[in-house]
Amino acid sequence: MPQPAIEESPDTPDTPEAPEALAPARPGPYRRLFTHPGTRAFTAGNLIARLPMGMFGVSAVVMIAGSRGSYALAGAVTATGLAATGVAGPWIARLVDRYGQARIAVPATVTAVLGGLALLLCVRLGAPDWTLFAAYAATATVPNIGGMSRARWAHLLRDDPGALHTANSFEQAADELCFMLGPVLASFLTGTFFPEAGTLVGGGLLLTGVLLFAAQRSTEPPPRARTKAASPLRTPGVPLLLACFVATGAVFGSMEVVTIAYADAQGHRSAAGAVLALQAAGSCAAGLLYGARKPGGPAERRLPWCLLAMAALMSLPLLAARTAGTLPALAVALLAAGMATAPTMVTAMTLVQDRTPGDRLNEGMSLVVTALLTGIACGSAAGGWAAEHTAPAAAFAAPVAAAVTALLINATGTALRSLRRTACSNSRQTH
Repeated sequence: MPQPAIEESPDTPDTPEAPEALAPARPGPYRRLFTHPGTRAFTAGNLIARLPMGMFGVSAVVMIAGSRGSYALAGAVTATGLAATGVAGPWIARLVDRYGQARIAVPATVTAVLGGLALLLCVRLGAPDWTLFAAYAATATVPNIGGMSRARWAHLLRDDPGALHTANSFEQAADELCFMLGPVLASFLTGTFFPEAGTLVGGGLLLTGVLLFAAQRSTEPPPRARTKAASPLRTPGVPLLLACFVATGAVFGSMEVVTIAYADAQGHRSAAGAVLALQAAGSCAAGLLYGARKPGGPAERRLPWCLLAMAALMSLPLLAARTAGTLPALAVALLAAGMATAPTMVTAMTLVQDRTPGDRLNEGMSLVVTALLTGIACGSAAGGWAAEHTAPAAAFAAPVAAAVTALLINATGTALRSLRRTACSNSRQTH
């Protein structure tokens, strides 16, 4: 006997659910970065190796001043190390471009670690003062880990500008985090255990991180034969960017000194480190947010707005110091002021990558570090003069002036390029 047909309800779907409804949510921009094979491992290595960069200066000062009783000597030794790094850095980077990261970074790091151990022994054994300068100068061979990491991202993401923007933002946030945590870790080690602990742990972390980083050969950019491409210093647009980096470094150097002087005048010098860490925290957070967004137009058009924002936000600490006059108010202002730093650095770094010849990319990144170190040294001197010859609150005008200088340098370069294009256009029309 035939069964009666069952009438389907009109609410019952006769097709399977759409695949889009069942598909998992698309991972965020930072998670997508690390879907590339080998990226997690080389990132772990470069973070381990980068952390000591914020440790060595503090560790050396504590170790030398504690043994010799002279902060002037300790400061002179660390300043010599910075100067040597500025000279040796581009040379090491040039070798990296030519022979590959692993072949150069590992022996260069071993040399730097041995220099740190030599400094430790000279301090411990009471060697003459000149040996401290020689030993610390040997640490200048440490390779630019951040630059090599950015070069790997540029190689892996050469066909994806949006992902490269996210990677550069991540690297800038990592810089801020490491330089924020490094001095804290160094202070803890030297204060809790013994003065040499910071140098020993920093050297161990540096060597371990570089070995792990160099072992990831699948993500390493291939060495390139030297071409006739001009040095980054002679590449159009790069010298102007380096000048902007010098001015930006002056913002960092002057802000550090005047903040310490202001905290000292308030009777809370020991809190200066925590207050400055808030500026780095603001920059780190802004860098991550900036990288999560799609870049709005070419980096060349974004840079003036980033520099303008940095100049405007750097005035907040000056206003807080002159109006509220309290350390908590300054801390909040520094947190806000730091939020323009990372976007500015990321955008300018992207332009350096775009304008630097491919076979000199590590050299270009190293020149950026040299420019920043030069600016930090100049800014520290200017901030120290301002703190000594003006009121503590008024000294915060020094980082504002440095930020405005960076804005004016970029504006001048933009105007010159516009005039050059106009002249070329008129010349073509004439002929």
